[in-house]
Amino acid sequence: MHAALPLAYSRVVSRLPTAVAAAIFCLCPAGRAADEAPGPAPAPPPQATIFVAKDDEALVQFVENAARSRRLVDALVMAVTRQPTVAQAWRSLVAPTDRVGIKVSTIGGRYFSSHRGVVAAVIAGLESAGVPRGRIVIWDRESADLRAAGFTAERMGVAVRGVDPPGGLDREAKFTSPQLGKLIWGDLLFHDRRPKPGGRMSEADQLSSASHLALLLRDLTKIVNVPVFSDEAGCGVAGAIYNVTVPAVDNWRRFTQRGGGDGLADLYADERIGPKVVLHLMDALLAQYAGGPGFAPNYAFHFGTLYASRDPVALDANALRLIDRWRPVSKLPTIAKSHGAWLELAEAMGLGVAAEARIELREVGPLP
Repeated sequence: MHAALPLAYSRVVSRLPTAVAAAIFCLCPAGRAADEAPGPAPAPPPQATIFVAKDDEALVQFVENAARSRRLVDALVMAVTRQPTVAQAWRSLVAPTDRVGIKVSTIGGRYFSSHRGVVAAVIAGLESAGVPRGRIVIWDRESADLRAAGFTAERMGVAVRGVDPPGGLDREAKFTSPQLGKLIWGDLLFHDRRPKPGGRMSEADQLSSASHLALLLRDLTKIVNVPVFSDEAGCGVAGAIYNVTVPAVDNWRRFTQRGGGDGLADLYADERIGPKVVLHLMDALLAQYAGGPGFAPNYAFHFGTLYASRDPVALDANALRLIDRWRPVSKLPTIAKSHGAWLELAEAMGLGVAAEARIELREVGPLP
């Protein structure tokens, strides 16, 4: 009778009175007929793949070799989409009728921004997929930062737009979360809550749980996200999720405070942002592990690498682990455990994979 039971159960049952043992056997699922088919095996945990392309000569002495950058980008987008040509790869991500926004990072100025050659390769790829240049826009939070990084319509051949708060914020597009933020100039509600002549405002009057999204998000149907590889003092990493959320809203400081990163995951999940992103292309030609997201040359170095994935959580988790590996070189404390818990929440929400054991780094060579 006990042969059908697992070994541990058999040992316990053999010591019980016969009547009790028989009752347990009848109730135990392991006591089913031997010829009864077993239940389905549990599904394996989800995996994430990050594609990695390296070329040490893509950036030399802060000068980008745009031709080499383009070969890296082309190889990565083909690998991510598993398509045999660059045009087919981009065609699997966008349609000619889409309005595509290329979200760059330019807060780092001339030297530590998304590289123009990388962005030019994205534009060429979109054009090969049939997207007219008139339906492509490069964007970031501040027009002044875009110009300082060299992103102009004349140079790039497509529209370049800054959100430029508060004028570029959408009063009708709100995002609320439990985190409270102190309103400052540039936040839409800060201007609404200014005291009338002779009036006074309390601290509570300057707190808000609401953010407003950028107006330009209304026009975009797809987003290609091109963050740089950088740390961030509050949420740990100013990577894929940070780049497409924080610069796109006001009252954003609450999302980057210690413990406030949970709001970043919620914001990315909003249908007006995250679901529009078709590709994350992390620019690590120059990488930085402290002092970000602005440029801190003492903590930056030539890395010659581009990462690509459809999983922003995996990209950010991988970047944060590398940042932690590099920081002790400059006698800086590690930050992954203290600042990266929000990535585990993002994984729990189904936005991607954070666990290192379930992320595959797959190297691809640049196209010839």
